[in-house]
Amino acid sequence: MSHSSSPSQTHSEPLQHRPGPHTVRAFYQVLVNTAVANVTSSYLWWALTFWAYLETRSVLATAIIGGSYMLLVAVLGVVFGVIVDRMKKKAVMVLSSVVTLTTYALAGALYLAFPESVLVNWGGPWFWVFAGVILVGGVVENLRNIALATTVTLLVPADRRDKANGLVGAVQGIAFMVTSVFSGLSIGLLGMGWTVVIAIAATAVALIHLLFVPIPERGIAHVEGAPKSYGFRGVIPAVMVVPGLLALILFTTFNNLVGGVFMALMDPYGLTLFSVEVWGIVLGITSFGFIIGGGLVAKFGLGKNPVRTMLLVNIGIALLGMTFAIREWWWLYALGILVFMCLMPMAEATEQTIIQRVVPYEKQGRVFGFAASVESAAAPISSFLVGPLAQFWLIPYMNSQPGQDSLGWLIGEGEARGIALAFVGASLVLLLVVLLAFVSKPYRELSRAYATAPPSLPTDDAQPDAAATAADDPVATVGEAGNDLRSSVR
Repeated sequence: MSHSSSPSQTHSEPLQHRPGPHTVRAFYQVLVNTAVANVTSSYLWWALTFWAYLETRSVLATAIIGGSYMLLVAVLGVVFGVIVDRMKKKAVMVLSSVVTLTTYALAGALYLAFPESVLVNWGGPWFWVFAGVILVGGVVENLRNIALATTVTLLVPADRRDKANGLVGAVQGIAFMVTSVFSGLSIGLLGMGWTVVIAIAATAVALIHLLFVPIPERGIAHVEGAPKSYGFRGVIPAVMVVPGLLALILFTTFNNLVGGVFMALMDPYGLTLFSVEVWGIVLGITSFGFIIGGGLVAKFGLGKNPVRTMLLVNIGIALLGMTFAIREWWWLYALGILVFMCLMPMAEATEQTIIQRVVPYEKQGRVFGFAASVESAAAPISSFLVGPLAQFWLIPYMNSQPGQDSLGWLIGEGEARGIALAFVGASLVLLLVVLLAFVSKPYRELSRAYATAPPSLPTDDAQPDAAATAADDPVATVGEAGNDLRSSVR
């Protein structure tokens, strides 16, 4: 696999800094700033979902909101990826923060302009305008996340990227924990208006902080002869040149079919078992799973074959989805979510590590964007389908006597047995797909491609070797940062 470069950007005069201890320190600062931005975006997004369901009591409304989010991610993923490749990474992150701040300010203006009774009428236009503005702000945050994935390649040595990706998962888990708790408390105690105000202020703080965060990047890596458009023409060759990479993306797409079901129904199911305040706290406590899973990856890595690790993780996710709502017991649901969140950063880290290894740095933005587009396209499909299916068929059927007589032995009795049936069915599909993937030719091809691929950027020759002291070793530093983060949570 060859790396394309412009005539003025030769390998004897590398465009980018070689990853080493100084660039790893810059990575930590980028990671912390992204965590602040993600906290804010997740805080308002969770709050919107809680508020919409509590005010409308409509599973269909929350399914449409969640599905629309994933649909926009799917539509804009390739565009975001090309933007990341064509701009410096800090400029991309600043652009994302500015757009998000603008949309949240507009949402605040809408809340002031209309009575809440108008905004909560999901049959009217202003509910969807208000939700849509917040949705756009959350979607644009994905531009920053794609840029973050490429900065791992830019700033972290090749043999340590899986552990850095694990640390990303741990930090995202902390963000999830904080936002899920405070979103529920904010809606329950303060209401939607003050929640929007807090999101505006926090976004502004993140933007100001970002202006002072250094990203050592000498220039923009260009691909010679790449199309100037923002569509798929420049993306497909970068994906197809790696054997098995397209199959990896398609597999993750099937995985997201299950994700769409969970996205549409997890909150309605949880809110049948808990009050909104308690449900937010449950999500906050169980999100320690993100920290646990990300910390395990940061400590131990993903093994010699992350492709195999990814499939094993998805077998665990499928088995979990078939059991964690099998009875309407709050503790079983909470425990299942905890395990689910342990597995999520492992699944994310495997895909990121594979792409960072097998795709040249100058093409990674568009490949990550393409993956986000294709994989996210599955979630709105299943979300849009399962919302009406659960609202108008599964829930009424399982609340009827014929439904209890036919399937009560499997999923028990209770108010939300129709939602539980949707979880079981979607997870069974995922399990079958994973088992087929294990015996497929693309699995073997991608495993070989990963094992033989060179690092996307060379490592600084002056960096410490394996016998270096822990104070100068980037891996030790990553581990210490993870320990510091976990200690701060405790």
